[in-house]
Formats: sequence, structure tokens, C-alpha cells
Amino acid sequence: MPELQTLLYEEKNNVAWVTLNRPDVYNAFNAQMQRELHELWRGLRRNDAVRCVVLTGAGDKAFCTGIDRTETMAEQPKAGERVVGAASTPFMFDDPAANIGPKTCDLWKPVIAAVNGMACGGAFYMLGEVEFIIAAEHATFFDPHVTYGMTAAFEPMHLLQKMPFHEIMRLALLGNHERLSAKRAHEIGLVSEVVAADKLREAATWAAEAIASAPALAVQGTLRAIWAAREMSRSQALGLGYAFVGLGTNRESIQEGQRMFASGKRIQWRLR
Repeated sequence: MPELQTLLYEEKNNVAWVTLNRPDVYNAFNAQMQRELHELWRGLRRNDAVRCVVLTGAGDKAFCTGIDRTETMAEQPKAGERVVGAASTPFMFDDPAANIGPKTCDLWKPVIAAVNGMACGGAFYMLGEVEFIIAAEHATFFDPHVTYGMTAAFEPMHLLQKMPFHEIMRLALLGNHERLSAKRAHEIGLVSEVVAADKLREAATWAAEAIASAPALAVQGTLRAIWAAREMSRSQALGLGYAFVGLGTNRESIQEGQRMFASGKRIQWRLR
């Protein structure tokens, strides 16, 4: 893995921790972070030791506050690179999601977001492509685009299937005038769990390691099936169900699961 300037990375127990590491600007992403995230997501596709990923931000003030607007948006990319705004007209605008979204980068391993503060604007590119979100009690969610005279388009689109229509509309139209609390985000289904700030890493670790303990092929097949079903009718999705089962199940994954069952070891489940 190349040396990272804007991210922290660690692996433990088949879980990769990816930390957005620009706390001085509330973990806003610049062109360098975009490049590093793109390379990281693509590289994790080939790292079989990693079965689940946790994405978080450095410090306790912010998960991510979107694009770093102190950096020019018209930076000329190197050959083959894609960075935000690197185009001569609006018709050739490079969407940051092409770099920073794990699904857009074709990573089909589970990604959990651990949100530890503000999450706004361009952060929704990433939050819209994670499996679920665990938030610290002080986390907040908002989209400031319209306040600053910009159309909120891609960001609310990414969250539209994770939030009720009226909630994402309110979030987008009120801009800087209102923030969604972690509690309210949990009530509307955007966040799956809210924990005390000092328990955030523990909660994310528990979930990630539990997922990583299952056969990887079955987990990845489940991801592809559920994400595909979001964009299909019910009958279309059910019609492809056996295809996903066939692709996401093989002799090795069944044997791995059977060994767990035959061991007599029972999982100590918890109630949420």
C-alpha cells in the first residue's frame, strides 16, 4: 500500500479501519484524499485478509464536512486521474463519488461508518454507500449547499433511499439553519445505533468483527443481492435471487459454516 498522507489505515481481526485524517479542516476531502480513497477502495478488493471495513474520521468534532473549499476545485488532474471540478464545462464535471464512494469503486465488502461528530455535504457521498451507520451521541447531519447558493443534488440523492422523502427534503432545503441529531437520525432510520462517544469504536468493532467472522463469499453475495434489489421491482429482484445465491455460495463457504455449527460453539448474541 502506498504511503498515505490524508488517511490512517490499520488491520486487525480481518477488519480494516480507514480514518479520514484531516482534523484541522474537519476531515474535509481534498484532491489528495480523493486519490487515496480511490486507491484504497480499489486495493481492498484484492486484500482477502480484510472481510469488513470501518470508515471514521479523526478526532471527535467531525466525521467529514465534504469538499475542502479552501483548495481550488479546478485543479488540473494528472493523466488518468479524476478530481472534483476538473473540467472546462459543467457537462464534464467529475463527481467526487467516482473516487470516494466504496460501491462506486466496486468494493463489495461491508463498510460500516462510525460517525463521530459533524457529517455534512460531501460526506453523504460516502455515507450513502455504506452498509449502515453507527453514530456517537453528539453526531450531527446537515447539508449546507443551498445556504451558500449551490444546488444540493448528488448528496441528497445518495441518501434518498436511506431516509424518508420529507426528511431528506427538509435536510437539503434548510441548509445551515438546522442539523439532524444522532437521536433523530436513528428515529428516521438513517442511523442504526447511537452510542456514547467513548463507546463508538467498541460498538463498530463488535459489529465489524461479527460480520468478518462469517464466510466472506456469503457476506459479499448478500451485499450484492440487497443493493441490487434497491434498484429493482420486487418481482425482478426475486427473479434474480437464485443467481445471487448461486454466485455467493460455494463448497468452501458451506464447509466453513458447517464447521462453526459442528463445533458446538454457540454465538453469544446481543439484543439491540
